[in-house]
This record gives sequence, C-alpha cells and structure tokens, in this order.
Amino acid sequence: MESNVFLIGDNREIMGTFDDGVLDFIYMDPPYNTGRNFGHFDDKWSSSHDYKEFMRPVIEQSHRLLSESGNIAIHIESKISHHIKSILDDVFGEKNYRNTIVWKTGGNKKTSYFLPRRHDEIIVYSKNKNRNPIFNPQYKPYGEEYKKRNSVKICPTTGREYVTSACHNAQPDVIVRENLRYEWNGHVKQWWWSKELMQQRHDEGRLAYNASGIPRVKKYLDEMSGIPLNDVWLDINPPSKKEKLDYATQKPVLLLDRILKIYSNEGSLVLDPFAGSGTTGRAAQSLGRNYILVDINEHAKKEFEKSTEKS
Repeated sequence: MESNVFLIGDNREIMGTFDDGVLDFIYMDPPYNTGRNFGHFDDKWSSSHDYKEFMRPVIEQSHRLLSESGNIAIHIESKISHHIKSILDDVFGEKNYRNTIVWKTGGNKKTSYFLPRRHDEIIVYSKNKNRNPIFNPQYKPYGEEYKKRNSVKICPTTGREYVTSACHNAQPDVIVRENLRYEWNGHVKQWWWSKELMQQRHDEGRLAYNASGIPRVKKYLDEMSGIPLNDVWLDINPPSKKEKLDYATQKPVLLLDRILKIYSNEGSLVLDPFAGSGTTGRAAQSLGRNYILVDINEHAKKEFEKSTEKS
C-alpha cells in the first residue's frame, strides 16, 4: 500500500479501495456544518440529518480500516460534537470511547445570546480497548508554578530538587495490611512498604522527617516523568502568521504533533481523510510516521506541497 501520498477525490470512495486493518491511526477535521462558504469548500448541509448521513460512511470505513490497536480522533466544534459522538457510539461502541480533548482556540468575538465559544473538541475512540490500543502518555516539565504549589525543596546532600509524599496509609482500617503495621521512629502506623524497605530508604537518605519524627519519602524531580498531560489543552495557539497557509480552517502543526505522539508510534500508518492543507502530513513527516492524506480539493494538495517545500 502506497504511503506518504496526498490523494485527491471523494474520501469514501478512496477509503473503500484500502484493505481491512491497515491503519494505526485516523485523524480527521471534517466540515462542521457551519453554513459558511470558506472559498475552497462550502460547509453547508440542508439539515443535521443530511450532515450525519454524510459523516456516517466515513466513520464506518474508518472502523474497517483501523488495526485492532488503532485509534480514531475526530476534531469538531462543540455545537455539533454530539452528532459525531452518537455515530461513533454506534460504529465503534460506547465501551471504546477514550477521551474528549478540549482545545482552547483563539478569538474574543462578542455574542448577545450565548457565551462565546472558545474551544474545539477532539473525540477519541479505539478500535478495541481490549487489544492494548496505542497510547503514549505525554508529560510537561515541572515549571515554577508547580514547584511553588508543591513546596519543592532542594536536598542539602545531593543538591537535587524534590517533593515528598506520605509513607503511611491515612486510612489503615479501610485497606488492612497487618504485615505493614510496625513501629518506626517511635510511631506505629500502617506503612506503604516493609520495615526492611523503610530501613533501606532511610539509609539512602530518601526519607525526610517532620518535627514529630514522621517520615515522608523524597521524590526527586529529575527521576519523575513530569506533569501528566490531561484532556484540556490551553497551551497551543492557532497557526501563526508564519505558519498560516491559504486555507481557512488550517490547524497548527503543534496540535497534530501532540495528537500523533499520543495515539501513534514511529512507523505507524496514519490517515487524514479530510486533509485540508495537510497539517497531519507535515506533523507525520517530522515524527517518523507514514501518512495518507485525502481531500476532494486540489487547492488543498497545492497548499500542502507549498508547505513542504518551505520546510
């Protein structure tokens, strides 16, 4: 199967020519049924029913094409996301729902009848949650705000930054572990590990004692993964002027970088059936993923080729 290509045509027809289970990840940023003409495509359907009938076969083909460990992420706005999620529930199954990622978009447009919308949603389902779907957790570095909020200290012996956590169970009568109840430094508690391991941590200088002599274990920041990325993304801006192409609904490369890192692996084959200006392909190229881009719009392919010539 040819990869790293931009195909022009109806995505439903093109996807119908692919073999079952050949894809590891599908990302799509489909039309939103906004009723607007964006110049290079007209985002308008006569009814929500017609829009859903347009999207359903694309999602059905996506399910067929994904490997058992594959994922799909559909980027949509909140006004219409419930329609997409209902189709995903039907096709992929409710049990395979993974996340709804909230991405804060730009703009401060005033509205008279409702709160201004400042976010898109990225709805993620797996093909089969029981087959270890691809998932690579991402972490952010520990910034000054984290360090202040968590009272980060510097170890006088090693000079390394650390936080502490409890060594004992605060609810020992809920989860009873008699073998972990013993006296340490004058305090009888149900500790999190054996007395031998407690002694080992003490000897290694891994325990910090409070004024009452109760220990807490030191966790050095340079040994920790970082702050886990959650499902609210506030730190990625819309495409900058430098990145912007002649395509109205372009998404930033950093957004696709993050999505591909989480839901695909190096060497994975990724499909974007509504490729637009090809942001998915640009991100895939930089991350060592293989890609297939599909769009009905010849102008979209030209913009993608223009962007790859620059890079």
